[in-house]
Amino acid sequence: MPPSATFAAAHLTQLRPRLVAFARLQLRDATAAEDAVQETLLTAFEKSATFEGRSEFETWVFGILKYKILDQLRQQRRQGTWQPLGLDVDEDTLDRLFQQDGHWQSAARPSHWGEPEQVLENQRFWQVFDACLIALPESIARVFTLRELMGLSTTEICKEIGITETNCWVILHRARLRLRECLDHGWLN
Repeated sequence: MPPSATFAAAHLTQLRPRLVAFARLQLRDATAAEDAVQETLLTAFEKSATFEGRSEFETWVFGILKYKILDQLRQQRRQGTWQPLGLDVDEDTLDRLFQQDGHWQSAARPSHWGEPEQVLENQRFWQVFDACLIALPESIARVFTLRELMGLSTTEICKEIGITETNCWVILHRARLRLRECLDHGWLN
């Protein structure tokens, strides 16, 4: 059953800050992010009557934003305003977490987070996750969100941002390591 206009408006208002944060991670331009979010909110409100409920309303809205962001990235590229990634990927994370032989540093071993289903339903976990994602260096956050939150393949990511597939996998690996480390400190401690 489609949501009412009142429901849609209330939920879109609540979602707006998260949509803006997500768009800023990808577009690296506050104005472009605001434009993408405004277009998303307008589209979601206008088409809320067609929402079929096959996913959560929030997931549906983020799906709309995903396409608006990709359109913005392509438009930036056509206009010559697109900025390729400054690959500020460092070796720091790897040195902090792993020994020379590839084994975990004693203090860096992954902690037990609890039952996955319960953790994912916990609002506090998602607040910490959002903070950790925002704390990632821009280039790492962009690749991670394109892959894990927007669902692009590595081939699509490489095409969109102009990196090699090997580089993409390295960035994704480092993003996951940094997020795990941040979540260990922010969520468990």
